[in-house]
Amino acid sequence: MKDFVHFEKKDIVSIIAIVLSSFIYSCGLNIFVKSGNLFPGGFAGFSRLLALLMNDYLHIAVSFSVIYFILNLLTTILVFKKVGHKFLLYSILWYSLSSFFTGILKLPVITQDLLLIAVFGGLVNGFAVGLALKNNASSGGTDFIAIDLSIRLNRPTWNYMFAFNAFVLCCAGFIYGWNQALYSIIFQYVSKEIVDMMHERYKVSRLQVVTDHPEEICSAVFSICRHGITKVACEGAYSHKPHTLLMMSINTYQLKDVENCILRIDPKAFISVNHVERIIGNYYQKPLE
Repeated sequence: MKDFVHFEKKDIVSIIAIVLSSFIYSCGLNIFVKSGNLFPGGFAGFSRLLALLMNDYLHIAVSFSVIYFILNLLTTILVFKKVGHKFLLYSILWYSLSSFFTGILKLPVITQDLLLIAVFGGLVNGFAVGLALKNNASSGGTDFIAIDLSIRLNRPTWNYMFAFNAFVLCCAGFIYGWNQALYSIIFQYVSKEIVDMMHERYKVSRLQVVTDHPEEICSAVFSICRHGITKVACEGAYSHKPHTLLMMSINTYQLKDVENCILRIDPKAFISVNHVERIIGNYYQKPLE
C-alpha cells in the first residue's frame, strides 16, 4: 500500500499530463468518434457497441461513460497484483476522468468527411493514450492486458490488441453495417501507430561502443540502469591501435541518458545503435511503479 501514498515532485507533472491526456481523449471521442459513428479501439469501442446494442435491442438506455468505467474497473481488479500501485492509481485517474469528461462535454462537429474523421480522430486518440503511457498511466482495459503481456513476453504487444479490436469491429460491422466499421479500422490503425511510436518502455535497443575508457563507461552506465555489458578487445584496422568494444541491450527510453553518459566520459567514443526485435534470456525490465 506504500506505493499509493509515496509521491515525488515529478509525480505532479505526471498527474497534470494524465488530466490533460484524459481531456484530449474525451474531446477526440466527442468530436470525431460520435460524429463519425465510429468504434475506437479497446474498451471504448466495446463499450460503445454494448451501449448501442442495449439501446437498440433491449431498449435500455445506458450511457457509454458508465459502461466504459465499469469495464475498466473490472479489469483493474483483475490486474491489481500484477502492476505497480502508482501505475494503477494513475490509470484509475485517467479512465475515471475520461468517463467524466466524455459524459459532460458538448463539442461541435468539425467535419462530416469520414476519412478525415478516421485519420485525425486516430491521431488525437493515439496521442492521448501515448501521453498517458509516457507518464506511467494507461487507459486501462485492453491496455492493462497489453502491458501484462509485454511484461511476460518482453516485447511490444499492441499488434495483438489491434487484432482483438478488428474482431470487435467485425461484430459491429455485421450488426450495424460495414461502412463505419471499415473507417473504424483506419481510426484504430492510425491510433495504434501513434501509441507504438510514443510508448518506448518495452522496446529494446542494442548499443555497440568502441572506446578507450571501458571501465569508466561501464561504471557510469551501471549507475543509471541495470543492464549487463559485454567487453571485447578489438583493434582499429586502419590505425592498428587497441580499443575495447562494449555491447549492451537497453530499453529504448533509456537510450538518450546512456548516450549522454558515454559521451560525457569519452567524447571520442564511436557508438552504433540498432533496434532489437526480441530478447531471449535473462534481461532486466524495470517494473512499473
